[in-house]
Amino acid sequence: RVQVSERERGRSTLRISDLRENAPKLPSVSVSPSAEIVEGSSVTLTCSSDANPAAKYTWFKDNLLKGQGQSYYFPSIRSEDRGIYYCQAENKHGQITSLQHLLDVQYAPKLPSVSVSPSAEIVEGSSVTLTCSSDANPAANYTWFKEDEDSPTASGQIFTISNFSADHSGRYYCEAQNTRGRHNSTLHLITLSFFPFECVHFPCLHYRHIKGC
Repeated sequence: RVQVSERERGRSTLRISDLRENAPKLPSVSVSPSAEIVEGSSVTLTCSSDANPAAKYTWFKDNLLKGQGQSYYFPSIRSEDRGIYYCQAENKHGQITSLQHLLDVQYAPKLPSVSVSPSAEIVEGSSVTLTCSSDANPAANYTWFKEDEDSPTASGQIFTISNFSADHSGRYYCEAQNTRGRHNSTLHLITLSFFPFECVHFPCLHYRHIKGC
């Protein structure tokens, strides 16, 4: 470091102070923009550490190497980029890792999937449960619809139909929605299964469990 120690007759006298070298200090991580991060926006992570000589920087996500350089840039951030990031500062005197930083990326719901329980044939009088799932941040709210009906059938991630009858048969879909958007599932057909029976009349005593005997 060079300092001006005195000034005399228009001339300056320079004094060179100690040039102290040191290993990197604990790095700090900054994010730009600092507001909520939305899928598709550009984002820059910057790592800073007091070090002499100047530190070289390496970036990690979820303990996997991502890149090198003081800044790590996302030209169009994706939902998959969400995770835990940290940087490592290093020079010839040592290395040190920053604290972990959660990069939270908000995004609209992805295509929802619908599962039905029981997955086997549905018989009259049974209970049927439909579950809607969608990857979303913030978490999605769910609404259920039946094809060709104007009003929602139900709300919530899980929709249960008790005492299933022929009137319940039809095509159902769910809508996943959050502050970033909405997405509908594909139509899911639910039908009532009818099982023909054959009544054996002789000897009927041994077939009392069969309807009609």
